[in-house]
Amino acid sequence: MLYARTTPQQKRQALREGLRSGQLLQLPGAFNPLSAQLIQDKGFPGLYISGAVLSADLGLPDIGLTTLTEVATRARQIARVTDLPAIVDADTGFGEPMNTARSVQEFEDSGVAGLHLEDQINPKRCGHLDGKAVVSLETAVKRIKAAADARRDPDFLIMARTDAAAVEGIDAAIRRAQAFVDAGADAIFPEAMRTLADFEAMRAAVDIPILANMTEFGKSELFTAQQLAGVGVNMVIYPVTLLRSAMGEAERTLDTLRAEGTQNSAVPGMQTRARLYELVDYEGYNRFDSAVFDFDVPDAYSKESRS
Repeated sequence: MLYARTTPQQKRQALREGLRSGQLLQLPGAFNPLSAQLIQDKGFPGLYISGAVLSADLGLPDIGLTTLTEVATRARQIARVTDLPAIVDADTGFGEPMNTARSVQEFEDSGVAGLHLEDQINPKRCGHLDGKAVVSLETAVKRIKAAADARRDPDFLIMARTDAAAVEGIDAAIRRAQAFVDAGADAIFPEAMRTLADFEAMRAAVDIPILANMTEFGKSELFTAQQLAGVGVNMVIYPVTLLRSAMGEAERTLDTLRAEGTQNSAVPGMQTRARLYELVDYEGYNRFDSAVFDFDVPDAYSKESRS
């Protein structure tokens, strides 16, 4: 009922323990608090909060238009409803190194378990688009060092993302990753890796966890969890998968409504009322105060449950 009973510190410790376990952590992207509850219900060990998703949720392209306040607020809303650790996309830190330091503390206060910072210039681009550019290695290192120095909870994960592979090649990305480790990064996110061999090369170059981005319609093949684990990847994110799935189904339903004048044929694919009430824990609120929930929820598979 209400928010998670697990504290932010406990979530951060759980993420650290998961990374030490030797198991690949699959982190689906939550596009709102309800989807975070669904990810937890399905048994995943954590979740991801994508900057591209937050931009799209505001009707904006992913080119660095969102603010620290907007992203931290949404991250807080998502993190507080789940016991899972959440990693948030902090773009380029929302400014210069001092802004990056402030961003780290804002995200600590939002309750997430960690963040990643990238080495693109502003305005940034989606990591799987052409035309990206990266800042100098010196500037990128300053961002990571400012982030590592600013954190107050040592379990808060600072991850460094590099987009250099698509701009300067995999060797340049590896050199940056090694410099980020020296600057205090706890994990490395090599963006837009094209092959498993690229991940293997990054794994051999650094001794901290690495993350793979398995986003659809991008530069990377959609490798399986088994393939990624086999080359030493520790975390894999699916940042926009749930949003794309939900919006795809929403578009089909709207087409049905326009064409048929009713949503009736689309109802079998919808989440039932009973399942929604289960996810938001109506029963828990009833136990707290029967006045807020004094009716029967129809069976999940009955016709009435779809109303």
